[in-house]
Amino acid sequence: MSLESTGRSTWKSRSGFILAAIGSAVGLGNIWRFSYLTYENGGGAFLIPYIVALLTAGIPLLILEFGIGHERIGSAPLAFRKIGKQWEWLGWWPLLFTMFGIVLYYSVVIAWCVDFVFYSINLSWGDDPDKFFFESFLNLSSSPSEISTIQTPILAGLLAVWLVTWGIIVRGVSRGVELANRVFMPLLLILTLILVFWSVNLEGAKVGINAYLTPDFTKLADPNVWVSAYGQIFFTLSLGFGIMIAYASYMPYNSNMTGSAVITALANSGFSLLSGFGVFAILGFMSVSQNQPLDEVVKQSIGLAFVAYPKAISLIGDAGPLFGMLFFLSLTVAGVSSAISIVEAFVSGAEDKFGINRKMLATVLCILGFAGGIIFTTDGGLFWLDIVDHFINNYGLVMAGLLECIVVGWFFKLDIIRKHLNKVSKVQLGTWWNWIIKLYLPLFLAVILLNQLIRELFTAYEGYSWASLIGIGWSWVGITFLISFIFALQPWKTDSHLEKGRGEEL
Repeated sequence: MSLESTGRSTWKSRSGFILAAIGSAVGLGNIWRFSYLTYENGGGAFLIPYIVALLTAGIPLLILEFGIGHERIGSAPLAFRKIGKQWEWLGWWPLLFTMFGIVLYYSVVIAWCVDFVFYSINLSWGDDPDKFFFESFLNLSSSPSEISTIQTPILAGLLAVWLVTWGIIVRGVSRGVELANRVFMPLLLILTLILVFWSVNLEGAKVGINAYLTPDFTKLADPNVWVSAYGQIFFTLSLGFGIMIAYASYMPYNSNMTGSAVITALANSGFSLLSGFGVFAILGFMSVSQNQPLDEVVKQSIGLAFVAYPKAISLIGDAGPLFGMLFFLSLTVAGVSSAISIVEAFVSGAEDKFGINRKMLATVLCILGFAGGIIFTTDGGLFWLDIVDHFINNYGLVMAGLLECIVVGWFFKLDIIRKHLNKVSKVQLGTWWNWIIKLYLPLFLAVILLNQLIRELFTAYEGYSWASLIGIGWSWVGITFLISFIFALQPWKTDSHLEKGRGEEL
C-alpha cells in the first residue's frame, strides 16, 4: 500500500526524515541536562550505564516506535487503533500530555532562551546572574499558589516561539517540518561546534573537561545512577511521546527503518557527548577564573544554563556578548525543533481521525498552546513548570512506554512488526529484540515507576505541599488520561482506521 493511496503526507527523502527525528530528539536537555547528570553521577563512569541504556533500551524502543508507525501506517492513535480497537486511547494519551503539558512549559523555557539572546548583547544580568534570573527575570514568588503577575518579556518570547511553530506546522510535512529541520539541524551543529571549539580553548578548560571525563567507578554501585542513565536515554529520544510513530508513518514502503532508528539514536547521543565538552570547558574556565572549586560552580540544570553560563559570558571579556548570543541561539534552535515535533504529532493524530484541515487545526493548537503556556510566565511559573515536568516525565512518559511495550509485545503479534522491519531494512532484527520489548523493558520501566512512586508517597517531591502536587501534578496526568478515552470513543471521520498494516499484506 503506498502512502499516496492513503492520502498521507510524505517526507521528500530519508535524510529529511532522519533530520526531523534527530530534531525531535535533540533538545535543550542534550546541551545542559546530560552534562549535569554526567558530572553528578560519576563523570566518565556515567558513560558506561548511559551507553548500556542506549543499546538495551533506547535503540530497541526507537526501532519499535518506527516499526509501529511505518507498518501500521498511522499516527499514534491510528496505529494503536489498528493494533486493536480497545487500544486507541493509548495513542491519544501521550499526545495529550505532551501537547497540553510538556510543550506548554517547554515553549516557555525556549522563550527564556530567546530573551537571553538579547540580554547577552549588553550583559543585562550584571554582576549577579543568579539574582537577575530568579528575582528580576522570573520575579519568583514563594510558592505555586502565589501568582500575581505575568512577566512581559517572557510572554513576548512565548508569542514569538508559537508564531514560528505555527508558521512551520501549517506548511505541512515536507514543506514545513522537513524544510525547517534541514535548516535547523545543520545550524545547530555549526553553532555547537563553534561553541565547543571556543570553550575548549579558554583558560582552565582542561579542568572542566577532566571532571567531565574522569570516571568515579564507585558510583556504578549506586542503582540511582543506572536509573538516571536509562531515564536520560528514554526522555532524550522522545520515546513515549507518539512523535516517532507519526514521523515513521510518513515514510514510503521501501525505507530502511531500523537503520534510520540506529542513526537517529547515535546522532542524538553523539550530540549530547559533544555538547558536554563545551559545557564543562566553560565550567573549568569559571573555576580557574574565580579561583573556586568546580563543584561550587556546577548548579542544578536550569541554573547551569541561565546562571552559570551568564557568569562565564561576563568573564570572557569583549567576546562575551557574541558567545552568549551564540549559546542561547543554539538553545533556541534545539528547543524549537523539538516543540515542532510535539505539535506535529498531535496534528497527525487529529488529521487521521477527524479529517480536520491542517491550517485550521495548527492555528487552533498554537493559540491554545500560547494561552496554556501563560501560567508558566507568571511569578509562580517556575514552580508549576517543575511540578508538571516531574509528573509527566516520571509518571506519564514511563507509564506510556511501559504500556506500549506490553500492548504491542503481548496483545499483538510482535513478529509482524519485526518481519516487516527486516523486509524493508538492511539491519536485521533477531528474536532477541522481541524479548527486549516483551520482558526486559517492561520490567525495567516498572521498577523505575514503582521506585519513584514508593519514594514520593513517603516524601513529598521537593517539599511542595500535597495540595500543589495533587492539584497540579497528579491532576495533569489524570485529566489527560481520562480525555484520551473520550477522544478514543469519538467516531472516525475518515476511513483510515479500516486499512490494514503493511505487514499483514505480505
